[in-house]
Amino acid sequence: MSPANWEVMKRVSTQRHYGMDWLRIGAFVLLIFYHVGFSFTPWGYQTPSRGVVNWVEIPLLSLSAWRLALLFAISGYASAALCDKDGNTGSFLKSRLLRLGIPLLFGLTVVVPPQPFMGLIHSGYSQSYGYFLLHDAFSFSWVGKEYLPATMHLWFVIYLLAYTVALCGALMMLPAAWREAFRRRAERVLASPALLPLGAVGIFAIRSLDYGWTDVHSLFIDRSAHLHYGAMFLFGFLLRGSEPLRLAVGQQWKWALVLGLAGYAFVVVEAWLYPGNVATPRTWDQPLSMAKAMQCWGMVIALFGIADRYWNRDGRWRATLAEAVFPVYIAHQTVMVFVIYAIRDWGLAALPEFLVLLGAVTAGSWLFYLVGREIGPLRPLIGLKRRKRSRGSFLEDRPLASSVSVG
Repeated sequence: MSPANWEVMKRVSTQRHYGMDWLRIGAFVLLIFYHVGFSFTPWGYQTPSRGVVNWVEIPLLSLSAWRLALLFAISGYASAALCDKDGNTGSFLKSRLLRLGIPLLFGLTVVVPPQPFMGLIHSGYSQSYGYFLLHDAFSFSWVGKEYLPATMHLWFVIYLLAYTVALCGALMMLPAAWREAFRRRAERVLASPALLPLGAVGIFAIRSLDYGWTDVHSLFIDRSAHLHYGAMFLFGFLLRGSEPLRLAVGQQWKWALVLGLAGYAFVVVEAWLYPGNVATPRTWDQPLSMAKAMQCWGMVIALFGIADRYWNRDGRWRATLAEAVFPVYIAHQTVMVFVIYAIRDWGLAALPEFLVLLGAVTAGSWLFYLVGREIGPLRPLIGLKRRKRSRGSFLEDRPLASSVSVG
């Protein structure tokens, strides 16, 4: 391999990779855009907006197939960096349980309950919020059309915790020789021309399992989704410490982008011919699944390559934005539900309503972060480390401070 090729992907095993920070930040910007836009699609949502705008599904489908896979892959990458920094698996697991578990409990008990309550209120529920919290919110039963307690968008943190625990269990139980053999074999297979076809075919195979594609955000039901997201998490974990794999991504990301765009083109054709909830003929099922697999894997590899090639540099707002990702994620959907119900009767056209909703969700979630970061006891509850004040430093900038990438 020529010296030039060794520069395709910068070595990052012992230093912070700013490109991955920017990729995580960018993924969250797209997340807000996607969740707000979802309210205008015919796909269904608990808080429908003014009505359906049929063409909105076309830009959202450019994200739908790969956004969650990317988030789990980024989380795996960041987890590998944190595991290396902590020095041993036990310390890493303890830190993840605290950094993810505490905000998860806070989110499930404080931040999330207003979402199903608002849905129930607008479906005829007549009880107060206090009654709802005491009697219904944590009843493990159906209340109207809502099954409670609700996890809502925090399903992602639950899955991330589950994958982290499973990974740490494997790292602690498997002999070092077995782990090294697995790493070398995975590198031999993936760090090759087989990277793109193997990944796309693998995702297609998961989507084609006999029991079907499940992605209902239920921990004990999502069998195929766990195979998909767990594999992406493991891929990101492997990528962080594998020079051959990083080089393969750096060499193939342009072809990956072509693969992803080709898959998306087929998805657009299907959406154009069979828009919204119009049933797609069964003969399209396998080709459409293959197209989504191509789109997913191609875009994930392309974005990792782009992040390293063009974004691996620091910036004035990087540290603050990287710190804000998890708190803003915790808050954004609850803010969105409140705003949707507040403006739904204003009589706005689709574009003004979208812009108002997007701006309000962004501002409200950012305010949640700004307030929470300044109040010491709140910091652990919203996923931030307790601040260690030092001379000349207002915000502590730690390498890959959170392994959370949101979705």
